[in-house]
Amino acid sequence: MKRSSKRILTTHVGSLIRPQRLQDFLRLKQAGRPYDEAAYRQCLAESVAEVVRAQARIGIDVVSDGEFGKSISWSQYALERLSGFERRPITSEAANPFKRGADRTRFAEFYAELDAREGVATTSDAVCVGPIRYTGEAELARDIANFKAALAGVTVAEAFMPVAAPASVIPDRKNEYYRSEEELQVAIAEAMRTEYRTILDAGFLLQLDDARSAVTYDRMVPPASFADYRRWLARQVEIINHAIEGLPSERIRYHVCWGSWPGPHVSDVPLKDIVDLILKVKVGAYVIESANPRHEHEWRVWEGVRLAPGQVLIPGVISHATNVVEHPELVAERIVRLARVVGREQVIAGTDCGFAQGPFHRRVHPSIMWAKLEALVAGARLASRELWS
Repeated sequence: MKRSSKRILTTHVGSLIRPQRLQDFLRLKQAGRPYDEAAYRQCLAESVAEVVRAQARIGIDVVSDGEFGKSISWSQYALERLSGFERRPITSEAANPFKRGADRTRFAEFYAELDAREGVATTSDAVCVGPIRYTGEAELARDIANFKAALAGVTVAEAFMPVAAPASVIPDRKNEYYRSEEELQVAIAEAMRTEYRTILDAGFLLQLDDARSAVTYDRMVPPASFADYRRWLARQVEIINHAIEGLPSERIRYHVCWGSWPGPHVSDVPLKDIVDLILKVKVGAYVIESANPRHEHEWRVWEGVRLAPGQVLIPGVISHATNVVEHPELVAERIVRLARVVGREQVIAGTDCGFAQGPFHRRVHPSIMWAKLEALVAGARLASRELWS
C-alpha cells in the first residue's frame, strides 16, 4: 500500500452514486422483471469506466469502481454470492430489524419522518437454511474485468475494491441451520475469504467494510452491558483475522463507521472505547469516520494510541451525509492536526463513508458528491504544502 511520502494522498470509502441509466437496469433486476442482459452488462462496464475517469480527473489518488457491480446494498449483496440463504418477507413493522436501536427509541418521531421520506432499506429477512459456500465467482470476475478495463485509461496511484467484513455480511440474518450464531459467522468468514483473496490476487487493494462492528453497540446496549458488547466485538476481530489469515495484510484496509444514516447518533460507542480492538485487526490501513460532528473531536484519540510501523490511518475528512460542501481549508486543518499526531507519511485523506449505501440510497446529490471530492483533493494539497514546507 502506497503511503504519503511526498504529499497527502487522497481516497474515499468506495461506494459512489450510480448513474440513472444503471439504476434503471438494477430496478428491473431487483423486481424480477425482464431486462436485456447484454445491454445491462454494457451499461455496467461503461458506468464503471466513467466513474473511474471522473475520480482520476478530480485528482483522487486511490480509486474504486464505485461498487457499481453490486445490485443490492453494500452488505446485502452477499446474498447473491453465498449459498445457504433464503429471503422471506418481513411480516410486520415491529419485526423489522432495521428499526431497532437506542437512537431510534429516543428519537422515534424523527425516525418516523425519515422512514416516511426515504423508505426503509431492509424489507426482507435473510434466513440461513443450508451450508454457506461462496458462489459469486462469475459476478466477481465480471467486476474485476470491468475495473481493470476502466483503469487502463487513467493514471492513479492505486485501486481498491470494497467488500463486507464478516460481521457486516448480511447483517440481521437469522439462523436455522448452524448450531450457533458463532458457527454461522465462521462459515461466512471462510466463504467470503474467496472474495477477499480473489480481489488481492487481481492486484487491487482490499477494503473490508464493517459498519456493523460499531453500530451493534447501539443495537445491543441496553439491555446487554458494555462488557457484553466488548466481548462480542473482540470475537468479531478474531473472526476477521481468521478470514484474512495468510493474505497480505499490508494490502488490506479496514473501514469502521457508525452507520451512514443521517440521524442524531447520540448513542454511538465512543472511538476511545473500541480503538484498541480495532487496531487488533491485522491490516495495513484503518479507514475511520472522523468528519462527522458526533466524532470529529475523536482525532485526539490518536494522541494516546500508536499505529504499527508501516500502517496507515485514513480518516474521513469530508462527510458523506450532508449537502454542505466542506471548505478546503477546513479539510486541510483536519488532515494537518492528525498528520502531526500520527506522522504525515501515515495519513491518507478519505471520506467518512460511501456516498451510496446501495443502488438507490444516496445521502447527497451527485453534483455535490463530486464537489465534496474536489474539496477533499484541494484540502489535501493545502495540507501537503503545510506539512512538507
